[in-house]
Amino acid sequence: MHLKGQLGGTWGITIIMVILVSWFIYRYLAPRNFREWRNLGLVQAFIVALYAEMYGFPLTIYILTYFFDFDIPWIHFKGHLWSSLLGLGEEWAMIEMIVGFAFVFAGLSLIMRGWKQIYEARKEDRLVIDGLYQYMRHPQYTGIYLTIFGQIIHWPTIPTITLFPFIVWAYYHLARKEEMMMIEKLDDEYRKYMEKVPMFFPRKDEWRKVFFESEESGDLK
Repeated sequence: MHLKGQLGGTWGITIIMVILVSWFIYRYLAPRNFREWRNLGLVQAFIVALYAEMYGFPLTIYILTYFFDFDIPWIHFKGHLWSSLLGLGEEWAMIEMIVGFAFVFAGLSLIMRGWKQIYEARKEDRLVIDGLYQYMRHPQYTGIYLTIFGQIIHWPTIPTITLFPFIVWAYYHLARKEEMMMIEKLDDEYRKYMEKVPMFFPRKDEWRKVFFESEESGDLK
C-alpha cells in the first residue's frame, strides 16, 4: 500500500464555496423555528464536509487509496470516485459529473421557485396550491433531496453519504409536522389536498410540467 498524490488542497476555494452555498440555502430556505434551524444544520454540515474534501483534504480518497490501494487521482477535476472505483475512465467521469450537476441544478431550481411562491403567498396570507404545489406538497424539500443526491453522484465522500439519510429523515419528519399543523388549521380541505398531491415527488407524467411549464399561484381558503 502506498500514498498517491499530495496532501492538502486549495482551502481558499473551500471557504469561498462554503460561504456561497451557505448563503444560498439560508436565503432561500429561511429557517423560522428550531426544527428548521436543526435541519439546516445538517445541510450545513453536508456542505462543509463536501467542499472540505472536494477542494481541501480528500479524506475519502485518502482512505480508499491508502488502506485499500485503489488508484484514484488526488486532483479534484480527475478524482471522480464512481468512475475510478468502477474503472470506467475519463469519459464516464464526465458523464458522472454532468448527471450530478443536472440533479443539483434541478434541485436548486425547485428551492428558488418554491421560495418565491411561499414569499408571495405569505404577503397575501394564503396557502399556495398551484404552481409547483399542484405537483408536490413540499417542493423545496424535494429540491434539497435532489441537490444533495446530485452532489453525491458528482463527488461522493464518506461523511456526505453518511449524512444523506439523516437529512432525508429530518426533512420527512419536518414535512409531517407542518402537515399536522395545516390539518389543525384547515381540516378536511387540507386532507383533500394531501390526497390529491404527492408529498415530495410528482407523478411520473408530471415531471415535465414541473420544469418546463409556466406556473400559476393559487390559494386554499
